[in-house]
Amino acid sequence: MLPILNTLEDVELMSELLNGKKQFLDLVETIDATKFSYAYGKDKWTVAEVLLHIIDTERVFQYRALCFCRNDKTALPSFNENDYVKEVSVANRNKENIVEEFLAVRESTITLFKNITKEQLLHTGTASNIQWSVGGLGFVICGHQKHHMKILKERYF
Repeated sequence: MLPILNTLEDVELMSELLNGKKQFLDLVETIDATKFSYAYGKDKWTVAEVLLHIIDTERVFQYRALCFCRNDKTALPSFNENDYVKEVSVANRNKENIVEEFLAVRESTITLFKNITKEQLLHTGTASNIQWSVGGLGFVICGHQKHHMKILKERYF
């Protein structure tokens, strides 16, 4: 078990969550509405699907963090990101409602982690047959977003 607090190599989790919020909003602001349905290859996700995947994954990892910080020892299942993306129904989505949903989820994540104690950050649990710490899940949320934003910049724009 790796002890992960709210900092990692001089990176503070709350700062990362707040910076990620700004970076997401800044990126989405630059996307032309016609680009939301663009995919860079066959069987690749569209821009809208990538953005909604970021949101869905944050929800899943936030739920895991909540369970584990409450010391729930129930092993949580994995989730199939491709199955989730198939169900996001991007036809009815636009920049404004994607931003609205992201903000709601990110504010919820920020509020959750703002109120987790240092002791709770060390709580662990099992999800996808992997042991996670609560603090580690917070950093995974941030890293996952950065990963997909990099892909968007490199392969879509």
